[in-house]
Amino acid sequence: MYHLRKTKTASGATAVQVVEYVQRKLVVAVHVGSAHKPETLANLVASAEAWVEKHGGQKTLFVPKISPAAHSLEKYEYVGVRYAFSYEVLHKLMTRFQFTALGNQLLHDLVVIRIIEPASKRQSLVLLEKYFGIVHRRQAFYEALPKFVLLKDAAEKRAVARAKEEFGFDFALVFYDVTTLYYESFEADELRKPGFSKDAKSQQPQIVLGLMVTADGFPVSYEIFKGNTFEGHTFLPTVKAFKDKHCIKTLTVVADAAMIGADNVQTLQASGLTYIVGARMGNISSKLIHEISHTLKGRDSATMRTKTPLGELVTDFSAKRYAKDKRELEKQVTKAENLVSHPAKAKRTKFLKAGSGAGFKMNDELVEKAKLLLGIKGYYTNLGADISDRTIIDHYRSLWHVEQAFRVAKSDLSTRPIFHFKEEAIKVHLLICFIALVVSKYMEIKTGLSIKRNVDALRSVTDAILVHKITQQQTTLRTKIQGEMKTILDKLGLSY
Repeated sequence: MYHLRKTKTASGATAVQVVEYVQRKLVVAVHVGSAHKPETLANLVASAEAWVEKHGGQKTLFVPKISPAAHSLEKYEYVGVRYAFSYEVLHKLMTRFQFTALGNQLLHDLVVIRIIEPASKRQSLVLLEKYFGIVHRRQAFYEALPKFVLLKDAAEKRAVARAKEEFGFDFALVFYDVTTLYYESFEADELRKPGFSKDAKSQQPQIVLGLMVTADGFPVSYEIFKGNTFEGHTFLPTVKAFKDKHCIKTLTVVADAAMIGADNVQTLQASGLTYIVGARMGNISSKLIHEISHTLKGRDSATMRTKTPLGELVTDFSAKRYAKDKRELEKQVTKAENLVSHPAKAKRTKFLKAGSGAGFKMNDELVEKAKLLLGIKGYYTNLGADISDRTIIDHYRSLWHVEQAFRVAKSDLSTRPIFHFKEEAIKVHLLICFIALVVSKYMEIKTGLSIKRNVDALRSVTDAILVHKITQQQTTLRTKIQGEMKTILDKLGLSY
């Protein structure tokens, strides 16, 4: 049995040794070191206890804490760096959201690494071990898929709860948009189907993702649809599911022009939902276009409201938008005229229409309509007259929050391309990305910094891993927390 021995040396220092008695004789198993100062002596004792625990099978009651700064660094070997601080901060945020209570450490860890460095599931497991020293079996992910799939509603409810508590979300107003996520494959199935791609990958199978966010851009819900689903057909199922799930009585949804149609309007009204949706001005009657143009043109910020079958049409004129639209129109008209002048180079473009034979000619009616609509934008709504035109317009302009959330999801979190092929794995991948997006947007809103800048700050705090040459005990030296990282923690309400 090993024992700890302290003895005075000729220089007056205290030597620390690990000894054992063999046939009644004292045998020094290892000489840990000598110390003159109490703090150095304490470190030597801790190192000796660690050595005994490792080599003698004896467990100490307390985990020894070694301070390399107070001990000679010559006795340690540097073996690498880890980012435990990043994990600790994100773990605290996940706990704040109660995502850690969803019941699976692997899911939690995959979300963390998705924020820190997005990668395939296989590579994510490698990075978890490399950056944090966390080991998961690869097979554990596939074994847990059936359980993970069932967590979507629970994850959304936690996101909504945090939105209510932190950002005053009251369900009065939400913003909805869709995007497409393509696959590194050309093989379609019941979910993954070719369709109109926003990533210019129309030949590859894809899925359609609908996302709902608050006025702050904080995500609260998502739905997955087949890749060939028209985006307007995703609108009602998503909104109605959200309304029913949270027992909402009144809800106003803001969405872009593709979401509205006569059938949608009737169902929305029957469901007690109100909406603000972009209008495709080119589809309205020539008579109404002339009336709107005559009323608004030249009056910066002027608005007009007109009743239509799709709801009340609110239109406004912007002098700044007029200048931009006019420049774009002139470029397109010039391009069309050049194509008419050079038939050999002619190809279909916006202001051309089929002419005699195989040629094209200018579409003068369309050019005239475009001139009338310069600087004018429209929005359909079924909100009453007590909601001002300017409020409706301002709400619609906040739709960029959804687009920005999609950019974060696609770029910073690398939601696409998707490498999974089975529907169950696809749904779990999007669950992980949704939770990662929720935490990322929370950090962005709270700190006023992009998620990339937040992650860069987190990764600036590193742990140097040191191993004692004699005892083989591992210890760490952490970078000092200061500057921007300190400010970020303060804004997130986290201690350091």
